[in-house]
Amino acid sequence: MTREGIVGRLLSASLHQSISDVLPTRLEFYEGWLRPESLHDGRLGRAPLVAVLSFLRQEGPAYPEVMARAGTYAADWTLADLSRLRRAAIGAAPERLRRRLALGLARGFVRGTFHGSRASVRWRRGVGRVDIEGSLFCDVRAPAAAPLCGFYGAAITRLMSGFTTAADVRTEACLATGGDGCVITVARP
Repeated sequence: MTREGIVGRLLSASLHQSISDVLPTRLEFYEGWLRPESLHDGRLGRAPLVAVLSFLRQEGPAYPEVMARAGTYAADWTLADLSRLRRAAIGAAPERLRRRLALGLARGFVRGTFHGSRASVRWRRGVGRVDIEGSLFCDVRAPAAAPLCGFYGAAITRLMSGFTTAADVRTEACLATGGDGCVITVARP
């Protein structure tokens, strides 16, 4: 398995936990792809995760809830893994810089979820813009009716709130719905 085809442990573990919470009676089915031993040693490939996401989209209203919880779990675990020094430095920064630093964490977060994903962050007139390339969530055969970037939206919301930075996080465009790419904006409420 090439490095580009590896799903980060953070994504697979948060997805497993979220499915356990939202769809406990379906967990055994999903563990056919999200095998606990693969989660532990970080050997989950792209194909099994794409299969899980495809089946989850068939679960109807549970899909957005599973994705939002998974994004929140992943962000919480990311914040918990920050060194005390880095966390203190970000927390002590002025509000404007703190928002930029917190959103900067999102760039590394996206890369850590899947080694084929990339994020760029830009700021303009106080609004942050996260452009995500290679999102596994938006890898669909036919256009989706609604954006499928809920995992990243929930994660960014939690990363921002981890530093007492209130933010209005919105999915502005999604590759799955026919957009040119996945774009999430972050503004002060």
